[in-house]
Amino acid sequence: MARRVSGTERRTQVLAIAADEFAEHGLHGASTETIARQAGITQAYVFRMFGTKKALFLELVRAAFERVSGGMREAGEGKTGLDALSAMGAQYFDLLADRTGLLLQLQGFAACGDPEVRDAVRECFAAMWGAAEDGTGLEPVTVKTFLAYGMLLNAGAALDVGQVDEAWAEGVRTRIKPGLFAHLTTETNR
Repeated sequence: MARRVSGTERRTQVLAIAADEFAEHGLHGASTETIARQAGITQAYVFRMFGTKKALFLELVRAAFERVSGGMREAGEGKTGLDALSAMGAQYFDLLADRTGLLLQLQGFAACGDPEVRDAVRECFAAMWGAAEDGTGLEPVTVKTFLAYGMLLNAGAALDVGQVDEAWAEGVRTRIKPGLFAHLTTETNR
């Protein structure tokens, strides 16, 4: 006799399947029918667990952003200034290995034509900004530059530049050295 799966286990299973589906196809292209079939449940059960397709998508997008923001906060803990930013940058770089999480974030940005998605992604981005700003105490221009580099790394990871043997790809995947942001201040940015 097959073991009965608890509600918590089933929810975790569906979230993992849905993460892959939404990462690959986005909010509008993903299929709740495919998610249900892969989980061995009905589509109605998926909706009973999450309410709507968009609610499921937003839960996954928020979790993907929180992994990054939380990882940055944890990496910078006990440090300040450029030391904290350097630790956060190393953690950010390492988190790019989670391709599904990365693509979920990018799919979140892509779906920002929907006001509800846009508001949720704004909150997520604000939390990431806060992790960098509050965790380092650095000026907004430094935080902005740090996150701009992060967005370039996101694009490179999405393009899988590790598999491209060209100078531009090597440039994108080069790790950022700790002192890079030292000269970026409000004063030097006038």
